[in-house]
Amino acid sequence: MDNFVSFLEEKVTPVAGKISSQRHMTAIRKGIIATLPLTIVGSFFTILLNIPIESIAAIIEPYKAILDVPFRFTVGILSLYATFGIASSLAKSYDLDTLSSGLLAVLGFLISTVVPTQIIEPIEGVVDAGRFVNIAALSSSSLFGAIVTSIISVEIYRFMKEKNITIKMPEGVPPEVSNSFIALLPTAVIILFFWVVRYLLNFDISSFLSTLLLPFKDILAGNSLFGGLLTVFLITFFWVLGIHGPAIMGPVIRPFWDMSIAENMDAFTAGTGAHDLPNIFTEQFLQWFVWIGGAGTTLALVTLFLFSKSEYIKSLGRLSFLPGLFNINEPIIFGAPIVMNPILGIPFIVAPLITTTLSYILTVTNVVPMMMARLPFTVISPIAAWISTDWSIMAGVLVVINFGISLAIYYPFFKVFEKQQLEREEAAKINDAETVMDGQVVVEEN
Repeated sequence: MDNFVSFLEEKVTPVAGKISSQRHMTAIRKGIIATLPLTIVGSFFTILLNIPIESIAAIIEPYKAILDVPFRFTVGILSLYATFGIASSLAKSYDLDTLSSGLLAVLGFLISTVVPTQIIEPIEGVVDAGRFVNIAALSSSSLFGAIVTSIISVEIYRFMKEKNITIKMPEGVPPEVSNSFIALLPTAVIILFFWVVRYLLNFDISSFLSTLLLPFKDILAGNSLFGGLLTVFLITFFWVLGIHGPAIMGPVIRPFWDMSIAENMDAFTAGTGAHDLPNIFTEQFLQWFVWIGGAGTTLALVTLFLFSKSEYIKSLGRLSFLPGLFNINEPIIFGAPIVMNPILGIPFIVAPLITTTLSYILTVTNVVPMMMARLPFTVISPIAAWISTDWSIMAGVLVVINFGISLAIYYPFFKVFEKQQLEREEAAKINDAETVMDGQVVVEEN
């Protein structure tokens, strides 16, 4: 284990350091981390809306519409907040006005992502005649578009300012007024650029990404181990890139997932035993056996965080544990972050591939049954697996085994990540101490 940790430190860490310190990568990471309070609070509302206790669910039911609002305006439009955060962070690295840069990036993102829909005839009780936009386009499924538009917008602003293609105000004008006039011409260029791309060229970044990366419909829809592993790999790989994996994969794979579980439920109702159902790779198979704590089996990482020597890592573990217990892992994905982080990204991809393979082998050898029920995704994994496989104790045991395997896989990468964080915290303490000492010296001299 020590040798492997040393290998990671010597071979992987330098490469990861170069990637993570790159200007644009740093901006992406900081911008996404800035959304952490929103994802944490939004996650708790998701848990509240999906409590799997009928009596409580019945009480909540009349209020679901209003209780859903906090989630919709936090996690539901996460890409909008991320756009502003990424652009502001990148602008700061260029010594540009962060407020103007953030606003320009949001402008570019909205133009390139949200297409207003014209309603001629009102739909009673739903919408009046006019134009409206679907805020679903602003969710984390558009995070890649947020990253691209943020970078392009700031780079346009930077280029025009460096080339003096701006409106300059006389000296003495307040900075906030001067910055607003400096941003006038870049604003016009950014509007024109994204308007041409989206409306004249009819180019949609998210759709282009799906078309580019997902030509494997027949393979992903299969019931083979290869198809299951490919699905798991793509979902986790997209997450590491900062793209909402299930949102990208959903339009392709979800219809087949729904058909598979429906066939299993029909066969089980007709008297077929849980070991003899027609489909293995349902969504529930991945949800309960593989996504323990969310995509990437991140509950294992959260558990390691709880025992970290780093103050930040331990605090993040505490904040992420309850959402993770209910299979919500945005806090840890964006808080650590796992996004754009090779150190944590590797086990995030590898651990689910191994547990998927083990779960498949134990299913085809009839050690554990197949899924015959659909439960809310917020049910705790061992309990959900137990219920969804016709009350199979071995299914619950498999979840525990997979959790232990994931814990072992994450551990060496966690130690490297922890060491890096401890070094940063120690450096910060030294800087703070030096600042205090400098202040004392100044006071004595005066």
